[in-house]
Amino acid sequence: MQEFDYDLQSIQAARDLARKGQVAANQIANYSVEQIDRILRSMVEVAEKNAKQLAEMAVEETTFGNVHDKIYKNHMASGLLYEQIKDAKTIGVIDVDEKKQVITIAEPVGLVMGIVPSTNPTSTVLYKSMIALKSRNAIVFSPHPKAAKCTNLAIKLMNDAAVAAGAPENVIQGVSLATIAATNELMHAPEVKMIIATGGPGMVKAAYSSGKPALGVGAGNSPSYIERTANVHDAVRQIMASKTFDNGTICASEQSVICETCNHDEVVAEFKSQGGYFMSEEECKKVCKILFRNGHSMSPNFVGHAALDIAKAAGICVPADTKVLIGEQHGVGPEWPLSYEKLTTVLGFYTVADWHEACDLSIALLQNGIGHTMNIHTEDKEIVRKFSVKPASRILINTGGTQGGTGLSTGLDVALTLGCGTWGGSSVSENVGPQHLINVKRVANGIIEPDMVTAADETFAKWHPELAAEYGCTSHATCGCAATSCGESAKSDLGIDMPVGHGVSGISYSVGCNICGGHAEPEPQEHKGDTIDAAELKKMVNELVAAFRGE
Repeated sequence: MQEFDYDLQSIQAARDLARKGQVAANQIANYSVEQIDRILRSMVEVAEKNAKQLAEMAVEETTFGNVHDKIYKNHMASGLLYEQIKDAKTIGVIDVDEKKQVITIAEPVGLVMGIVPSTNPTSTVLYKSMIALKSRNAIVFSPHPKAAKCTNLAIKLMNDAAVAAGAPENVIQGVSLATIAATNELMHAPEVKMIIATGGPGMVKAAYSSGKPALGVGAGNSPSYIERTANVHDAVRQIMASKTFDNGTICASEQSVICETCNHDEVVAEFKSQGGYFMSEEECKKVCKILFRNGHSMSPNFVGHAALDIAKAAGICVPADTKVLIGEQHGVGPEWPLSYEKLTTVLGFYTVADWHEACDLSIALLQNGIGHTMNIHTEDKEIVRKFSVKPASRILINTGGTQGGTGLSTGLDVALTLGCGTWGGSSVSENVGPQHLINVKRVANGIIEPDMVTAADETFAKWHPELAAEYGCTSHATCGCAATSCGESAKSDLGIDMPVGHGVSGISYSVGCNICGGHAEPEPQEHKGDTIDAAELKKMVNELVAAFRGE
């Protein structure tokens, strides 16, 4: 029997996954709201029951973060997420505009590819599986090689739970032979219709370069400004809670703290009292030496590690209650490594004279994580207004970056994929949810006769009265006419009455002036007014939904 290279085997396996995923995507596309909800509830139950096991496996396999917080991440990505999205309209008719007579319909995008980072290897699977199936899509994952074992278990648990509740086989799959070649093959597979890319900048760039629609995120480098009116104790408590959550592995976590000269001493004292250790210049150099490689690229050996472990590895002595290492910085750029993203328990620290300097510094820091997140601690509403123009998609006020950015402590959508907008080269600036994984189409009823559009346009008459006069009507408002027409109901290819389209539905509309410009006045006939009748509209929607289901 011929032996194939591991990379070739992984490529063939990826192709097989894509083909099976396409079959599942075609099947689940016809599921009802009730069927999808039953599947999601089954997935949540299994995710919550296995949250601890998945967290323990993730920490053991990657060495990133801590079990306690990863358990909550798994809960956030399943039970908490479900409560947020369970009533979201992502299937069939999702909106009806009675005035404009437009029906909005959601359709699935098809097979989605999810790229999984090593920092959130199980919670990302739970989260992306939930939002994919909520939108009636199948999903195939590409795990990070450093976290393949725990990621693939999460994938299996979610797929088994979904299938047990009635989902198609292979609706949630993952690459078992984790290679760059397999990931690249999936990105370019014709069956894959969209990519949700969460990971390093290189992986996100590759997703956008695949030629497929992609939802990707950029790096974070969140500055946290403690303005002079802030409650310093609360601000420091929130920053510490955020930066220590899962040892700083969330990209929305604070990377630098900015205080003012007037509150510097209070801020420093508060950090020290809450577990912050201010390193000397020499100690900071030792930490940066092991923390970064090739300039400011962070070493994976210290991603998501506790402050005590980092200090020990760097050969510096810190108090036993140290939670975060803090290094004073006097600039931004390669000479100041702590001015870059650090997905671990280390912070840069800056002191400025006033909000003007804080503003300039924040913009400089955000250039290395542009479009992501910024924090402000203040009681001054004017400061909030001034900083709301910064190039970040999430401006968080008086809360922690981790919990605030992911929607845990704010009104933002609960999410683990946080868009950075065009600032950060991302196609979305929101927290990604099921609403981003649907195609939206609109059924629009004719409300003005095509040959009467100009005559019925008041704005055209306003700006071009001499031309409007040629059409025999300056505006329908002055015509004193609300003529309507109706005819026989048309039959669709599906064999049902299609009550859409002026002149064929028997539904009355306001159509502007039908008697000016030589049109004959229609015979008087009974109609229901200028807007579509509510009962008739309901009937229309029901017929359309039945048609889409093939009933």
